[in-house]
Amino acid sequence: RTAVTDEAILRSPCRLAGAGVEHAPERPVATVAEVEALADAMPERWRLLVLLGAWCGLRRGELLGLRRRDLDLLRATVRVERAYSQLQDGRVIIGPPKTEAGRRAVSIPPHLIPEVSAHLDAHVGAGPDELVFTGEKGGALRPATLHKHWTRARLSIGRPELHLHDLRHAGNTWAAATGASTRELMARMGHASSAAALHYQHATAERDAALAAALSELRRPAPVVALDGCRNASAEA
Repeated sequence: RTAVTDEAILRSPCRLAGAGVEHAPERPVATVAEVEALADAMPERWRLLVLLGAWCGLRRGELLGLRRRDLDLLRATVRVERAYSQLQDGRVIIGPPKTEAGRRAVSIPPHLIPEVSAHLDAHVGAGPDELVFTGEKGGALRPATLHKHWTRARLSIGRPELHLHDLRHAGNTWAAATGASTRELMARMGHASSAAALHYQHATAERDAALAAALSELRRPAPVVALDGCRNASAEA
């Protein structure tokens, strides 16, 4: 494209029909009950990781990069400032998100606040830079270790096809089902493009039933409320 813009060539030879269209298979969506069961099946120190991954739509690297100061219980938010990644040689890198949109604050559902508070008290050091999720010996939680326990958890509930990233997929699908707009989903997910947000706004059977019920309400006649004077006059008559 740069060569075409600079008029070095007339047209780009790197053009394939249909190459810009992605046909990824639809990922499974876990139910709220299944997410709770998955959290229960994980070691207690990583229970919150499953819940935050689903209810706040965080990526694995974002979860592993969280520090105590990122969780604000007063404002009920989790701040995504960095992401964890592990190189092929085993080195761990915790750096900023890949895009500016990935740096965001996500509101924590109220029912999850007691879980967050309990986790911080039991498993996180007092310092603001202490990692929220650590390995069994207190060091950085390695993806391989997390994957091992995640595999056990998903098998225990009979959902072997679920990936850890499907927690984020489920949470974003739930958010879309509440009626969240594309812009709201983009902000919550940390996406700069609307394409991913639109993906989560596909209709679900539960949401469609709720819409149908709401439509019926439109034709229901409003209740007639008589004024006190009218009621008294009728009584006297």
